[in-house]
Amino acid sequence: MEERHNLETYGWDESFAAAFAPFESEGFEAGRVFLQHNRALLLYTAAGELQAETTGRLRFHARGAEDLPAVGDWVAFRRVAGEGKAKIHEILPRRSKFSRRAAGSETLEQIVAANVDTVFLVTGLDDDYNPRRVERYLIMAWESGAEPVVVLNKADLLEEVEGRRLEIERVAPGVPVLALSAKRGVGVEQLLPYVGRGRTVALMGSSGTGKSTITNRLLGAEVQRTQEVRLSDARGRHTTTHRELFVLPGGGLVLDTPGMRELQLLVSEKGLRETFEEIEEVAALCRFTDCRHEGEPGCAVREALDAGALDPGRYQNYRKMQAEMRHAATLVDQRKAQDEKARVKRIHRDMKKIYKSRK
Repeated sequence: MEERHNLETYGWDESFAAAFAPFESEGFEAGRVFLQHNRALLLYTAAGELQAETTGRLRFHARGAEDLPAVGDWVAFRRVAGEGKAKIHEILPRRSKFSRRAAGSETLEQIVAANVDTVFLVTGLDDDYNPRRVERYLIMAWESGAEPVVVLNKADLLEEVEGRRLEIERVAPGVPVLALSAKRGVGVEQLLPYVGRGRTVALMGSSGTGKSTITNRLLGAEVQRTQEVRLSDARGRHTTTHRELFVLPGGGLVLDTPGMRELQLLVSEKGLRETFEEIEEVAALCRFTDCRHEGEPGCAVREALDAGALDPGRYQNYRKMQAEMRHAATLVDQRKAQDEKARVKRIHRDMKKIYKSRK
């Protein structure tokens, strides 16, 4: 007899149940993706862990990686008789979604994580410390729909921790900023209120910031160092070169992610507004609605900069990311136009084949 598991442990709630209802009536089962390796996926299900792949139909109709299952997704699946595996037919609507432009690509979206409640933006109080990078991660966090928390790790390496914490509070207004030392286990208890039963937390930051050490502290074991890869086609030890969702002893879930050497933003106006709220508020006071803040009369932004009311470095980063996202928007529009042209061409080709077959 199969061991039954409570889906609520994995983050299942009434909203996901409502979205799944039409699939349940057709005999599908629900599962949550907790590990991905190439095309193979591992699911948390009511009957335990299950290896799965997407159906050919789902892959065929996908516009890109954003339409395929990602770690954290809830999916509708059917078991493959006699194989102990499953086929994923549909992805349930995502509550939140972390996206970035795929490394080396100008337009392709990469889903980093789905259905995350809180994201720990981890930065080290060592050579990794960079307030401008924190702003960049905040844009992605606000755009995702998850609640951000900035975690300043390696507090044992710095004497003046409070000064750094206050500096990050200024670039992350309204966002909790926590300082701790995961290596020594000091201050880790500050994270516990965010990882209650059924809640999903993701850790994001560049390589070497201590995300895996924090994950191990929350799990109470050196899982990230010692756990074997559980996919049949994988070799070697488990390292943080992929995303994996772990169930915590208290029932919450934590998602560790590989260090992001290259964080390219997608079009993210909402995230930009949330991250640089004080600049957006001042810009709304400019005399002209299309003010470029480059010397126009009545420019409230220039006045605030001259008066020292706005941080010049923060403003320059705002302009840089604003330009980056405008460029990305243009490229995305071009890609959509190319995809539509290819779609129409494919339809015409298929129609010609049908016409010839009937002659």
